[in-house]
Amino acid sequence: MASSPETLNENARRVHRKLTILLRAGMVLMESAADTNRIVRNMKRIAAFLGLDERYLHIDVLYGTLKVNYSDESHSFSRFVHSDRYTINMKALAAMSQLSWRAIQEDYTMSRFERVVNRIARSRSDYPAWLVTLGAAMGCGGFCVLFGGDWPSFLPAMVAGWVGFSVRRELLTRGFNVYMVTALSAFLATLTVWGMMHLLPEGFTDHPYHPFLSCALFLVPGVALINFLDDMLDNYLLMGVARFSNAMVQIASMSFGIVLAVSVCGVTNFLTTLSMAPEISYWEAAIATGISAMGFGMIFNVPRRSLPAVALLGVLAMFTRNFIGFELGQGLVLGSLAGASLVSLIAVRLVQPTRSPNHVLSIPSVIPMVPGILMYRGIFGFVRMGNEVEGFLRSFDFMVNAALIVLCISIGVAIPNIFARRWIASTRRAHLSRLIEERRSRGKFVDLSDFD
Repeated sequence: MASSPETLNENARRVHRKLTILLRAGMVLMESAADTNRIVRNMKRIAAFLGLDERYLHIDVLYGTLKVNYSDESHSFSRFVHSDRYTINMKALAAMSQLSWRAIQEDYTMSRFERVVNRIARSRSDYPAWLVTLGAAMGCGGFCVLFGGDWPSFLPAMVAGWVGFSVRRELLTRGFNVYMVTALSAFLATLTVWGMMHLLPEGFTDHPYHPFLSCALFLVPGVALINFLDDMLDNYLLMGVARFSNAMVQIASMSFGIVLAVSVCGVTNFLTTLSMAPEISYWEAAIATGISAMGFGMIFNVPRRSLPAVALLGVLAMFTRNFIGFELGQGLVLGSLAGASLVSLIAVRLVQPTRSPNHVLSIPSVIPMVPGILMYRGIFGFVRMGNEVEGFLRSFDFMVNAALIVLCISIGVAIPNIFARRWIASTRRAHLSRLIEERRSRGKFVDLSDFD
């Protein structure tokens, strides 16, 4: 018997509401810097909770836009949503991953699920603003020591990082253009290093130029670069290209600010003559790496319970990279691949103890290995080289090495995760299938024949 118009309208409203909730959950993931595979995977679990059959569900992910369609040969329901907001929020990624399972297991109502999603979207950072700024500043100081500086040079790099990050936070809060803010933050951070070098006594540090290399590294879009390659490996090509384009513009903006600052200051000695090989012991490197990893962990809002794991994994990644790259003489490319792969494998084993997805643990841990210095040294060289062939070749070498290192870091993060998913996918899929069948038996799924 045909359904009445009132019943059809009510069914349609229910489907549209479910699609709206699904899009809201997916957009929380996108705005929190999830890779595309994670967005789609979580949305499919949430769709199962909402009673949307995966056979009829179509999800389209574009940069800043999500589209969903629920249809068969006779019926079609669509929704889309757009957002220009982009922050790195690892706590939100962990919370959404847990919610996508818990909602099915505990049979949430749609209203309860919607409230939890909105609470996750509105949640504040686990860390106060001053602590995040301090973490970013100390991360810049740690980078300075790790990339060839000494401990006295930690101070000017840290102070400059504090100034640059404070300006960036304030301007982004006021809604200024992100690329302009990136350039201005890099400019002021570099100027601060120059001012600190004039204020500090002569001979304070044996490496006065290394802080110029590291004071703005909090601006390097490491997560965007890793997500770009993750998306390309998972065949989400359009999203990968969009992330890559955004990352390149950010790096160019940062480099512009630094080039302008060093031109104003008359600094010319930090491009070609400085070695980036660490001159510290492994224990000192462990301290500097732990500081940098925890600093970026706070910037990315890693859950408090996971921050110690991030620091330890960061130390392990850097130890592996330095041992293979410098001690064994295999270079930073292979060293970065080994360090990222090892950390990613271990992070998979720490998912249950820390109650965090492995990317929440692995990505902040490998960020200290992202070669931001090589990237903007290369761009700086292209800007300042004039007609010198030697300068062009040197800058090109910087950029090629930076690209290879980022590629290896991303592969190290992604490939062990893919293998791990294969090991556990059958178990999780079987568990999810049981939960779905239980919901189907209780009439929780949308039946498109109801609209006939």
